[in-house]
Amino acid sequence: MAFVRWRVWLAASTTCCIIWLAGTMTQACSNFLVTRGASADGSTMITYTCDGEFVPQLEYLPAADYAPGDSLAITNWSGEVRGRVAQVAHTYAVVDLMNEHQLAIGETTFGGREELENPDGLLHYWDLMQLALQRAKTARDAIQEMTQLVDDYGYRSTGESFSIADPQEVWYMEMIGPGEGGRGAIWVALRVPDGYISAHANKARIGEFPLDDPENCLYSPNIIDFAIEKGYYNPDSGKPFRFCDAYCPPTPENLRYSATRVWSMFRRAAPSRELPTDYHRGIEGTEPYPLWIKPDKKLSLPDVISIMRDHYEGTPYDMTQGVDAGPYGTPNRWRPMDWLVDSVKYTWERPISTQQTGYSFISQSRSWLPDPVGGVYWYGVDDTYFSCYVPLYCGINSLPKSFTVGRLGEFSWESAWWVFNFVANFANLKYSYMKEDIQKVQQELEGRFLALQPTVEKTAVELAASNPEQLTEYLTDYSVVHAEDAVRRWKELGEFLICKYNDGFIKDENGRPQPSGYPESWLREVITRRPEQFKLPQWESDTLDAEYAH
Repeated sequence: MAFVRWRVWLAASTTCCIIWLAGTMTQACSNFLVTRGASADGSTMITYTCDGEFVPQLEYLPAADYAPGDSLAITNWSGEVRGRVAQVAHTYAVVDLMNEHQLAIGETTFGGREELENPDGLLHYWDLMQLALQRAKTARDAIQEMTQLVDDYGYRSTGESFSIADPQEVWYMEMIGPGEGGRGAIWVALRVPDGYISAHANKARIGEFPLDDPENCLYSPNIIDFAIEKGYYNPDSGKPFRFCDAYCPPTPENLRYSATRVWSMFRRAAPSRELPTDYHRGIEGTEPYPLWIKPDKKLSLPDVISIMRDHYEGTPYDMTQGVDAGPYGTPNRWRPMDWLVDSVKYTWERPISTQQTGYSFISQSRSWLPDPVGGVYWYGVDDTYFSCYVPLYCGINSLPKSFTVGRLGEFSWESAWWVFNFVANFANLKYSYMKEDIQKVQQELEGRFLALQPTVEKTAVELAASNPEQLTEYLTDYSVVHAEDAVRRWKELGEFLICKYNDGFIKDENGRPQPSGYPESWLREVITRRPEQFKLPQWESDTLDAEYAH
């Protein structure tokens, strides 16, 4: 019997969404979901920011055929085999987290009740995502594949939320383990109604759900009985069963950390709703945000990209404002997020766009185009605010090299992540100035990709009908060349910035260093705290005149 070694594919990427800092586990990722009827062009879109201090490795898995009895090994980080999963006869090609049928999957970890983690389960959430992408054509098929896998082999991770999109539908699924020695997993999946958007960010959000609507809602048979058995839900309370309350109860900490991001994604897509802030501020007894809403207008790809670059600008939580933003308005706050002063606990805001993002994507799935052309994996590395989304079509068969190399312990201009990370880090020295230079290049590149898309796809559709092999080559060349061009242009940008903003000066159009000083608002904060230190003494004019007279 042949064995296929399981690729430790997401070990350096998706698993970053559980990060260990100073011995504390931190969950970090944001997802935004857009249905066909809510998008400007009729595509489905999901976003995913995989946040953590790591260098991601973009990977392509080709389609493959297997003999009866073949299996693949599931390994831990050190490569030790923990178990095996039966292989299927045929697996689909996968570009990172999107497959050849335009199926895409994202996730955020919510953790939930710690006692429900099952060390005896075989499959982590990243295993489920990868296996589903290799085996499923649709979102509904992916849900069935993932839930069957945990029934057969056990679920090893903590609570997890999944965004799953194909060209027709968008689904939202939440899953948690049964505890040590348990079987399968507890889960529920809901189809996002067409014309609506949804969002999640490290907190379970599914509340009540229909028990008799299999077209739009799927769930594990034990979902309520298990909660009753564990004491998470009392049916005699008169309250309806809510998955998120039973398996991931709200706290001031997890609401501030997660619900604020959901609120901001919703308020940007539907400002007319004027969603209240009390819930994400942790005010007890306030109503949770809806699981999905209708946007005020249909969202374009640039609209979605903009939402993923949010620091709460224009709200009371604007991270570019205040003394904590420094003199140049940086939205970045260094970890740890929580701190104590005089025994009182405080926390920074947690934005959608954060300096700790390893990579992010926006999937675009379009039903009216052939699969190789219709699925676009818009991919970016490092901070979403200072990244550049490059189009990788799901019909390609190789990747831009600079997105597949690099390691955290060694800087390299050959690594796309290090190139983008350099620019984003250097910008913190004079954020309000440098962001203008960075966004100019960002808009130039992304604008070019969007402008080229109709022409590129017209040719691609013609090739799909006449020469599929040439289509693969065409899409691969386009995706790889333009991704590498973006990295090259970003390297030039970094070199330009370090020259223009050298030693605290700003070079003018003639290359002459000019002092920029500090904003008056920040200087006022300085003299408020130390009013005498920087103050020059005032000499009386008659004393000066007398001295000069002699």
